[in-house]
Amino acid sequence: MSLFKKKAPKYSAPPVPPPAEDTQPSNGLENNNGAQKSQLVFHCQQAQGSPLGLISGFSNVHELYQKIAECYDFPPDDILFCTLNTHKVDMKKLLGGQIGLDDFIFAHRKGRPKEIEIVKTEDALGLTITDNGAGCSFIKKIKEGSIVSRIPHIAIGDHIERLNGENAVGKRHYEVAKLLKDIPKGTTFTIRLIEPLKSGFASIGPKTGSMRSGKKQSYGSGKETLRFKANGQATIENEHDERSKAGIDKINGLLESFMGINDTELATQMWDLSQGKTNSMQLAEAIDNSDLQEFGFTDEFIIELWGVITDARSGRLS
Repeated sequence: MSLFKKKAPKYSAPPVPPPAEDTQPSNGLENNNGAQKSQLVFHCQQAQGSPLGLISGFSNVHELYQKIAECYDFPPDDILFCTLNTHKVDMKKLLGGQIGLDDFIFAHRKGRPKEIEIVKTEDALGLTITDNGAGCSFIKKIKEGSIVSRIPHIAIGDHIERLNGENAVGKRHYEVAKLLKDIPKGTTFTIRLIEPLKSGFASIGPKTGSMRSGKKQSYGSGKETLRFKANGQATIENEHDERSKAGIDKINGLLESFMGINDTELATQMWDLSQGKTNSMQLAEAIDNSDLQEFGFTDEFIIELWGVITDARSGRLS
């Protein structure tokens, strides 16, 4: 009997529920104990260089991009992705499904488009794909020695806009990865990429002190995190411990091996679903009863996933 019900990978982001009607609108977010906290304000900046901005009042990635766009007066879909605490295209600092309460947000905007013809001489191109949660897939990793690594015009952070004329905007990362994987070996295909907007500012970064108080402020060092939920809500939660972080990182590695994608938010959701489960059958059932069933994970993947979770729980990954 199959551990996991296989369905076609058809994914659509859950709708954001409308705010509850109230004569006094709430400006706060709930923490993981249900207590109200005052509205959070985050520092932001455009990665290529811009004045400092302040944003607040968002509960998911779409709303975050909207707030940044309103702050700087450009369209929200002009944002490729955001990094935390660095203006550089650093995939280790990529904003996913959560933000530390002290994190500084850098928005990377669309820059120059480029079209490249590639001959697929091997089964794998050597790309790892991720997305920004708002319909934009981009390159997160390029395998050394691969086909793509030998093409100097392709770089980490490039947005995949079209493949052989087919629009890739709005597709999830695993859908784009499948399109690339399904290109027959020996075929010449055209990929249209958009690189992040570049600038001559090399020393831009979060300020190390407060202008009003004169006290030093360290960004990205807080222990609490603003976590975006699948139901459109945002909650304040404590950070995962070291064993949990090691397990989430390893799960992300599994996603890359099996699906060619990198998604810390997805890996975190899998880890959280595993809590309280004592075997792979229970884990498979939990995944099948969540929105993750749309990915159609194989039995082999579920078994490997359970092995990672048990290793992390026992401290063998720390």
